[in-house]
Amino acid sequence: MTSPRPRLSRSESKHQQVARHIRNDIEAGVLRDGQVLPSTRELAAEWGTSVFTISEAMRLLADEGFVESKSRSKRVVRNPNQGRGGEVRLSKPHVILIGGYAGSGKTELGRVLARQTGWPMLDKDTLTRPVVEAALEVLGLSPHDRESEQYLSVIRPREYEALSAAALENAGCGNSVIVTAPFIREFADPAWVSRTEAMFANLEAAATFVWLYCDPDTMHTYIRRRGAARDAFKLWDWPGYLASIDIDFRPSVPHIVVDNCATSAPLQTQAKELLDSVLKRSSA
Repeated sequence: MTSPRPRLSRSESKHQQVARHIRNDIEAGVLRDGQVLPSTRELAAEWGTSVFTISEAMRLLADEGFVESKSRSKRVVRNPNQGRGGEVRLSKPHVILIGGYAGSGKTELGRVLARQTGWPMLDKDTLTRPVVEAALEVLGLSPHDRESEQYLSVIRPREYEALSAAALENAGCGNSVIVTAPFIREFADPAWVSRTEAMFANLEAAATFVWLYCDPDTMHTYIRRRGAARDAFKLWDWPGYLASIDIDFRPSVPHIVVDNCATSAPLQTQAKELLDSVLKRSSA
């Protein structure tokens, strides 16, 4: 967990980017202990990079103990302590809202926190994507549209209403919860933030706002690799997409910044620091 940082003036090493994303997947439980990784050539194709870059990324992960080479062509994931930690139960529920641009690692951070706490995780895309895609088709739009005025004015607000309702329902049951979504418009709107804090406070729940920072090159590496259809427009005109966002954006409310750039502290370490901050606040 770090303080805000300026925009990078040069790209970070590609092998560091790849290593960080694979490390995040291991820490989030997406890649399991003992799982055999694809071959170097397969990983190079998956990440759109060279065999040398993958080999360097694997070397970093092996040095950290996350990957073990069984033979020249076989590598396995090593994270024996990957099992979920003990459930963290608070006297009053706490809601962690995690925002960030596409490809910044919101879902990975949410999964790491969920594994550390046992709290439910509500991800906007997981909860709403099937319904959103069906609604877009009914409107005569591409199910992968995330840029049109109809999506932004009609459908997007309903996505966030559904997400907020699910979080409030959990808080009303006394459950702490982790919520992940871009939250770009929302975190920039003091009125939305005030309403959200008031709704949770009415249920005797506290809210922590988290912004996940990631440099453009690392975001691009991840977005290209995950290959989600909803990202096609961004990848088609990546310079144009970057020009349309403020990479140095920060929420208008007091918040915590987690830095998911390739050379920053591991995401699991920052997640633990974030959780420690939440627990300290809850016990105050």
